[in-house]
Amino acid sequence: MRRSFCFWQLLLVCLCCPAQALGHSLTSNLQPLTTPFTFVQLNCENLFDCVHDSLRNDYEYLPSSAKKWNKTRYWRKVNNIAREIVACGEGEGNWSLPDMVALCEIENDSVCRDLARRSLLRQARYDYVMTESDDERGIDVALLYSPFSFRLINHYPLRVTPVEGRHATRDVLYASGVIASGDTLHVMVVHAPSRRSDAKQAEAYRMEVMRRILVSVDSICAITPDARIVVAGDFNAYNNEKTLQLLTVGGLTDASAEATGQNGAKGTYKYMGEWGSLDHIFVSEALSTIVHDCRIADFPFLLEDDKRYGGVRPRRTYIGPRYQKNGFSDHLPLVLRLNL
Repeated sequence: MRRSFCFWQLLLVCLCCPAQALGHSLTSNLQPLTTPFTFVQLNCENLFDCVHDSLRNDYEYLPSSAKKWNKTRYWRKVNNIAREIVACGEGEGNWSLPDMVALCEIENDSVCRDLARRSLLRQARYDYVMTESDDERGIDVALLYSPFSFRLINHYPLRVTPVEGRHATRDVLYASGVIASGDTLHVMVVHAPSRRSDAKQAEAYRMEVMRRILVSVDSICAITPDARIVVAGDFNAYNNEKTLQLLTVGGLTDASAEATGQNGAKGTYKYMGEWGSLDHIFVSEALSTIVHDCRIADFPFLLEDDKRYGGVRPRRTYIGPRYQKNGFSDHLPLVLRLNL
């Protein structure tokens, strides 16, 4: 049994790492990839640990809560998210781990470390960066990346001043690094303010987040006009809403606008029987010309029958107060492949 376990560990490492990268530091020249650069965006749906943060309203996800969130449920959720990420590496007749994963609704550094270093992903050797926002519930965004295809240069949060009457929202995470082609890739991960409560006020808040993103995009392009930029996350806005139009007017392209699934999903999110996409991946002009494809990863194990409205829906962790041990998230992942 021990030999078999070590074999599969070694196989996973070999599959996720380009052969040239094994044994070579990224301080030397990065080797060209033989497969497209795979970028995944995923809202994990309340990936909280079981420990109370005295500065945050995280009571809903504690062992003493009505949800009875405990270590067993936590680790099952962490490994389910890891399984979901691994599956997103499926390509046209081949498989390799995603090069980069933008994560939303992940509570803190401890959770991100457990996902990257202690889950089913541990042999992939992902590194990560994340925000530490003033969100009242304590949720943040993070970026997992393979050090074999992305060498981190810089990262920092983009903070947005709350609009009147609203609590602080999640910071936007900015990260830049060198990819295998030798070019610099700029990435921003966003989880825009919720659609709950006052709709107009919430939209105004999301617009402020988009303006903050565009200020950063303009700053990058002022130095490098053909900069390669990805802006991804849960925008809490559907296609053609003003929030997203602001980004397209600012020169970005929604590479996920036409994304669909192969197993019944017509969006990344389903609300009262209607599919729609709150999750999006925007790219700069320099990247829009080399998009291989963008799809919704609606693998059968991520779906369940929608008994109320018909068809299928994402297999989430909780349906109201009812726990599903085989649940994943109420959002489906987006998978973007670039011909880098």
